[in-house]
Amino acid sequence: MIINKTLFGSFQNQNIDLYTLKNSNGMSVKITNYGATVTEISVPNSKGEVENVACGFDTLNGYFSKEYVDNSPYFGGTIGRYCSQIKDAKFSLNGKEYQLSANCGDNNLHGGTVGFDKKIWNVKTIEGNQPSIRMTLISKDLEEGYPGNVQVSVQFTLTANNELKIDYNATPDQDTPIALTNHTYFNLNAFSSTIEDHIVQVNTSKRQAIDDTGAGTGEIVNIEGEADDLRIGKKIGDVHTQINDGFEHFYVFDNANSELQEVASVKSKQSGRSLTVSSTEPCMLLYTGKYTSDDIKRENGEQYGKFRGFCCETHRYQNGPNIEDSPNTITKAGEEFKSTTIFKFSW
Repeated sequence: MIINKTLFGSFQNQNIDLYTLKNSNGMSVKITNYGATVTEISVPNSKGEVENVACGFDTLNGYFSKEYVDNSPYFGGTIGRYCSQIKDAKFSLNGKEYQLSANCGDNNLHGGTVGFDKKIWNVKTIEGNQPSIRMTLISKDLEEGYPGNVQVSVQFTLTANNELKIDYNATPDQDTPIALTNHTYFNLNAFSSTIEDHIVQVNTSKRQAIDDTGAGTGEIVNIEGEADDLRIGKKIGDVHTQINDGFEHFYVFDNANSELQEVASVKSKQSGRSLTVSSTEPCMLLYTGKYTSDDIKRENGEQYGKFRGFCCETHRYQNGPNIEDSPNTITKAGEEFKSTTIFKFSW
């Protein structure tokens, strides 16, 4: 088990580093402290060929290209203080209304204009049988409009079982909404094709309804027997055809005690790779990159774009601060927000 550190670039007169975690099975994960961002995940296929399966760039400059900034797909970033959309960029808490940064029409998206994915994180490496890095930051009171100072940490661990384990912790000094996730886009065919031949299974028959702005309404929809009921695995492209659209679906799980449970799996017959997602979170956005620009490429020419990567974003209810009784949306002063998601690869 190995951790390597290299220079990734410079931002705001600070050096930005890249950390590579490797296990003994040929798998490696690269993470930068700019945005606590996963930049690359290399995984063998069924023939033993090691290839990258995650959207990202080989230099920090890639995250500041015009093509990337204009499209803003959040490749690999740690999202916070509250991920997904908050309606009208405002919410009320303890009798006070908070106005947030409106960066998605009238809504707040992924924490605002400068969310956690655009921050420089502090890093501590943790050597041992399972290489880990812990990244930390302090989110200040009224940053992007959110109340309270929050001490945040995210720990990435690569296990001998080919798991990328992500543990999130946060402690605020005021009551505040917190929902953290990772925004990695995966392609189990290593970008040799779209992800439409992947077989996806999601272990629930419920999802959040969203309005025409993309914010959650509070309604939970029963999708049993519908095209987007994925409890039995379906080919992504077949469902795209049935719904005449890509996925941007907020699936909801029965997990009142926030226990770690398997929520989804994705397989590619072409590469032989599979990905299993387990989480303590109550919902997961399955997104198939329907808005991702085809103009975005890695420096080596690796082609990204529409339907060339899928996301499994595990988190609290989107628009949770405006939805009555949404589970664990508010973390109270002095209490600890805790969340774990595991991405397990097989080949």
